[in-house]
Amino acid sequence: MNARATLFDLYGDHLRVRGGRASVAALVRLLAPLGIAPAAVRTAVSRMVRQGWLRPVRLPHGPGYELTPKAVRRLDEAAARIYRTAAAPWDGRWNVLVVPPIRERPRRERVRASLTYLGYAPLTETTWIGPHASTEVDAVLAAESVEATRFDAVLDGDPAALVARAWDLDALGRSYETWLKDAEQLVGSLPPGAAPDDAFAVRSRLVHGWRKFLFTDPGLPKELLPADWPGERATAYFEREAARLLPPSAAFVDHCLTA
Repeated sequence: MNARATLFDLYGDHLRVRGGRASVAALVRLLAPLGIAPAAVRTAVSRMVRQGWLRPVRLPHGPGYELTPKAVRRLDEAAARIYRTAAAPWDGRWNVLVVPPIRERPRRERVRASLTYLGYAPLTETTWIGPHASTEVDAVLAAESVEATRFDAVLDGDPAALVARAWDLDALGRSYETWLKDAEQLVGSLPPGAAPDDAFAVRSRLVHGWRKFLFTDPGLPKELLPADWPGERATAYFEREAARLLPPSAAFVDHCLTA
């Protein structure tokens, strides 16, 4: 598991509701069951500080790091999408972004990656659509000095054809099926009465694998998804097992934070 991505998972899944801060020593203890070495933890933390996700803070148990406001916004939106808590009835409207051409390739790729993460898909090089307006999109574009025209619109045509043009639902469905098979094997490897650190490790890997859908699933309304959508079965399994493994995982987190 990647140390930086795992730290995002840790802060979003456990530390966000505990004040969004932890000592360096606690971070090292928390990532140890996942096989992440202390040096890798410290390197990932330093990188997250440079990128504006964490900032140093003095804690009773020693030096540590807390979430920045930028990170809090990103993690709150990610949590709503990971646990599918933000689902609302779709009103049939699409959020449309029209951005100017971006000549610099690195900047263009950053914008593309950010908009994809937020659930948008390109119809052309400069026109993007999403099923819902993201609260982060203005900040993302401003960070890259991109001024976009943004508005809601109703499609005059077949929504299914628009979805098929913008997103590869067949590939996404296969990805959900593969994830579900792997997740069942992962959870099944945990024996009854497992120690809290083992439950934490399995749950962390479960969340870590599920997190990839933040970058591939735009969160389309049910009306636009195929019948018997594999994502629904995968979501039900994830929510059930993540909730079941939360109490022992939380006990391990609390122990590491106060040790």
